[in-house]
Amino acid sequence: MKTVHAKKQTVKHDWWLVDAEDVVLGRMASEVASILRGKKKPLFTPNVDAGDFVVVINAEKVKLTGKKWTDKMYYDHSGYPGGIKAKSAEVMRDRKPTEIIVRAVRGMLPKGALGYAMIRKLKVYAGPEHPHAAQKPEKLELAGKKDRVE
Repeated sequence: MKTVHAKKQTVKHDWWLVDAEDVVLGRMASEVASILRGKKKPLFTPNVDAGDFVVVINAEKVKLTGKKWTDKMYYDHSGYPGGIKAKSAEVMRDRKPTEIIVRAVRGMLPKGALGYAMIRKLKVYAGPEHPHAAQKPEKLELAGKKDRVE
């Protein structure tokens, strides 16, 4: 028996389409991160970017449970003393709805050069339109869509 390792030259990257409408953010982000890493493929190798491209549409319609729209805070720091800025999830949804999903998925990917290469394969759009029709993305059904959301 020989162990087969994925190589950068031999990996085939597929395209997936995820509709974020009425899906809980964390459940969706964990599945998207798994696809970006390539963990669902039989040739998964931890040190190779073997994941697929993921297109997420309707980012502005993603759900958060409980009181997270008002209580969950996103922080940015300029690097200077006193340069921290905080925004609630509600404000982020109004200003940059795509950023909520990108930050959730980025936190679940490895840190370093490999993780940065993986996050580049994530394409997030606020509305139902996307410019990747030529790649023929396959629709991905998420398990979190069936869950009840308050």
